Amino acid sequence: MTSSQEELLPGTRRALLHRIAVAQAEGRAPSLVASVVRGGRAVWHGGRTSVDGHGPDENVQYRIGSITKTFTAVLVMRLRDEGLLGLGDPLEKHLPGTGAGEATIAELLAHTAGLAAESPGPWWERTPGSLRPELSDVLGEQPLLHPVGRRHHYSNPGYTLLGALVEEVRGAPWEDVLRAEILEPLGLHRTSMQPQAPHAGGWAVHPWADAMLPEPLEDLGRMAPAGQLWSTAGDLARFAVFLATGDDRVLSAESVEEMRTPAAPGEPADVLDGATYGLGLQIQRRDGRLLVGHSGSLPGFLANLTISVQDDVAAVVLANCTSGPLLGAVGADLVRIVAEAEPRIPEPWRPLRDVDQTVLELAGQWYWGTNAFGLRVTADGLLVLGPLTGTGRRSRFRSNGDGTWTGLEGYYAGELLRPVRRADGGLSHLDLGSFMFTRRPYDPEAPVPGGVDPQGWRGIG
Repeated sequence: MTSSQEELLPGTRRALLHRIAVAQAEGRAPSLVASVVRGGRAVWHGGRTSVDGHGPDENVQYRIGSITKTFTAVLVMRLRDEGLLGLGDPLEKHLPGTGAGEATIAELLAHTAGLAAESPGPWWERTPGSLRPELSDVLGEQPLLHPVGRRHHYSNPGYTLLGALVEEVRGAPWEDVLRAEILEPLGLHRTSMQPQAPHAGGWAVHPWADAMLPEPLEDLGRMAPAGQLWSTAGDLARFAVFLATGDDRVLSAESVEEMRTPAAPGEPADVLDGATYGLGLQIQRRDGRLLVGHSGSLPGFLANLTISVQDDVAAVVLANCTSGPLLGAVGADLVRIVAEAEPRIPEPWRPLRDVDQTVLELAGQWYWGTNAFGLRVTADGLLVLGPLTGTGRRSRFRSNGDGTWTGLEGYYAGELLRPVRRADGGLSHLDLGSFMFTRRPYDPEAPVPGGVDPQGWRGIG
């Protein structure tokens, strides 16, 4: 998928290199590698290292930690799309006896199942997974810390349960399902459970001295679905394309869009920071743009994948240190640099192929009470309703094929828009979830709920 770096302007490439160079130097990372995706393919790779004469490229493996969770979430969404389970199903229905079975599958995906953040000691990231051979060892005696579904509380054991769910439904090990259903179809040949050369070693950098200590490399065992994977900047660039556009061999565009949709109640601090969580994906607002993706860390490694779907730009950043560079900020900056220096060129405007006069009749100005709205018919066959001034409720609507339309987002998501006609066939008004939209404010020719004063509009005198 690697393409010529000439596709980005020289100034953009230098700005990207400068950003990762600053991150590696100031973050004191033994090495750091990054990729940028635009237009469905990687258009830039860069790397920095402390080792003379050697530099990591997009084919060097790093451990990616919790980005593994997004892979696990994709496997669960595939089960949903095949009708083998529902996101509203309690876990107990498909994986009985865990002690956390009242939580739904969607709540586990969104980290709202009330489970603890970590497995009971010892520190699971630096000890062998063989110490936790069963789910009960991962969950401990009190797996639930919070009421189910009430708050977002990040949980590694929760994704261990989702990995076990995949194994139970598929009747095969999580690793085998992952390889057959995601890695092979997407061509992620350098993503694996165990490190494959060339790969980076994991290091701890002393906080008060420029000295390093090698970190132990542990197999996470049962907790693998929460953070086991190794991957490369090149493979994760391909994965970013999939998360932005979908791939029918793995998951449809509609289902990956569902993963990118907020699904968790935010803590007050998260609301202030503009951060939330979808189904296996982190979501944040930064620099005025909506970013989705995931971060990851394990002793010796940091990882970040950041996508701006609207800008059609994604970034991957990997480093081999326990702490240091803030890769979330680096990834967001790489996206911003490209999006601002080389903004996305929109597709040409094109008119409707066929004009349905009954639909065209809906276009124009409407009033909900005294609030003015405009309704447009777009080339993709949707209706777009929104306020003419200021902010307010707006939504796109999809045709149901019977003259009615269903809202796709916001306040009107799932609500029915129904054009109502008079006895002579003329258009009277729009009924939107019981709200009446008329061509004039409180149109006396329409059956306005509550009626219209017969004296009409008047002044204060």
